[in-house]
Amino acid sequence: MNEHLTVAVRAARLAGDFLRQNFGKPLHIDYKGPINPVTEVDRQAQTLIINTLQKAFPTYGVLSEEGLDTLVSGQPRWIIDPLDGTTNYAHGYRLFAVSIALEVSGEVELGVVYNPLADELFVAERGKGARLNHRLIHVSNCSELGKAVVASGFPYDMWDNPADNLAEWGRIVKRVLSVRCDGSATLDLCHVAAGRLDAFWELDLDPWDLAAGVLIIREAGGVVTDLNGAPFRLPQRSFLASNGLLHQALLEVITNANNKDTRTPIFLNETQRKRD
Repeated sequence: MNEHLTVAVRAARLAGDFLRQNFGKPLHIDYKGPINPVTEVDRQAQTLIINTLQKAFPTYGVLSEEGLDTLVSGQPRWIIDPLDGTTNYAHGYRLFAVSIALEVSGEVELGVVYNPLADELFVAERGKGARLNHRLIHVSNCSELGKAVVASGFPYDMWDNPADNLAEWGRIVKRVLSVRCDGSATLDLCHVAAGRLDAFWELDLDPWDLAAGVLIIREAGGVVTDLNGAPFRLPQRSFLASNGLLHQALLEVITNANNKDTRTPIFLNETQRKRD
């Protein structure tokens, strides 16, 4: 493990331990928008991460969800979400994670995602594969929409955002086995990488939601594109991530979401009509 990854893992575990210790305790919640909460633990976890990273690499830039954006010319940049899934966390819902990525010359070179309640550490370095708790992981081999479990979510400003994902959701849900809305884009990306989900799409996310997870999926053999099918690159905000086998079919469904669909959903057998 190189020095950058060692330090990023240390920072993610430190913040994750802090989040776990404070999970379920009373919180003061502020709002960055009508449905975009932030808590004191978000900010404290961010401080723990940044202090750890800057102690080892003091000249690097930082882009983090809670209001920090420093770009140093010619230097790498850390991209951080100290608590992805703040709404889940604040409501005692047990899906949230810490996300840390390192961007060098516009390319993400490593990604670390830590789920502290499950003690699951996802890591990837460019060209070296993706791992979950030291074990190599790979995307699923599902190739039929009717058998696919996919995930998505909605933007924090969906009350006013025309990219509210409702049309896309309504079309996809009629074509796949099941759709999940977990409230943590970072974990959804990692779950695609680990083969737990077959695909994940969302509209209008921020770089800290995506940087680490996109690399982890790609290193696990998956595909991530924009909604035109071109390779996804930050700071793009809308994307489809999949195991690759389902990618073109899902793109066609998503991008035609605003067109009338009169086709009947196809199920392979009666069992598939049941929803978890």
